[in-house]
Amino acid sequence: MKNNYAGIPDQYAKLETAKTVLIPVPYDGTSTWQKGADKGPEAFLNASENMELYDIETDTEVYKNGVYLADAVTENTSPEAMVEAVHQTTKKYINKNKFVTIFGGEHSISIGTIRAFNECFNNLTVLHIDAHADLRKEYEGSSCNHACAVYEASQTTNLIQVGIRSMDVSEKSVMNPDKTFFAHDMATNDYWVEDVIDQLTENVFITFDLDAIDPSLMPSTGTPEPGGLFWYETLDFLKKVFEAKNIVGFDIVELCPNKHEKSSDFLAAKLYYKMLSYKFLSNDDTYDNEDVVLKNSVTKLSKFKNDDDDF
Repeated sequence: MKNNYAGIPDQYAKLETAKTVLIPVPYDGTSTWQKGADKGPEAFLNASENMELYDIETDTEVYKNGVYLADAVTENTSPEAMVEAVHQTTKKYINKNKFVTIFGGEHSISIGTIRAFNECFNNLTVLHIDAHADLRKEYEGSSCNHACAVYEASQTTNLIQVGIRSMDVSEKSVMNPDKTFFAHDMATNDYWVEDVIDQLTENVFITFDLDAIDPSLMPSTGTPEPGGLFWYETLDFLKKVFEAKNIVGFDIVELCPNKHEKSSDFLAAKLYYKMLSYKFLSNDDTYDNEDVVLKNSVTKLSKFKNDDDDF
């Protein structure tokens, strides 16, 4: 892994002063078709180093708010052990009052990220942007399989699913049709963005599977599906969500890099930077969660201890 995210100067890459933490999780232990998502974080970071850091749309340089590149979570002895390691690492940085972001790896890592955010924020919505429903309770002998990525979220959070266009019939019994936005319906509904936002609570965690993007733009994923989102459509949606709600963190998963096709790596890098730009633009270039009440505590997030203790 690289020393600094996107090659930013050291003054913007220190944990003590950075407002954002980026946690790489190079894991690909349960994918069932194309392997290689464990190489996603490295490809993403390499592409990020070759990206212009001035964002034209927002007229900002969001990296100046600071981005700390954490040590990668490399636990891979079992899917369950990986999920727990991601859970604990994510929660540690949330409790340092950082805006925590995660880059995978396959989608099973999100079981750990969502669990951490749900433990820390009241009335959490998980906004799941994906081609696949990922609602199996268990798959191939594990509840921590990539096909189970948001099953737990469906039971413990306000789960909103966007862009779905592939699923098993068994998942219908778990899926909430009123909170699911299928790709074929979105194609004919001019108001789907507003309809999604109406379903969100104030605190939102975004889990973004890159196969939500149409494979004509994003071919390098483990399980590409036709009929996905396009670039400006995706950005318009995300920008409106960031403007309307308090995004408490996000993860991006399922980049499966191909040495002959680098545009997907760059799309992932640009998407991450765009999401950061929207976050800090919508918060007047600051990250302050002092209005967010944490679960099981009357202490505000900005008052959390700032030591290095693990959980």
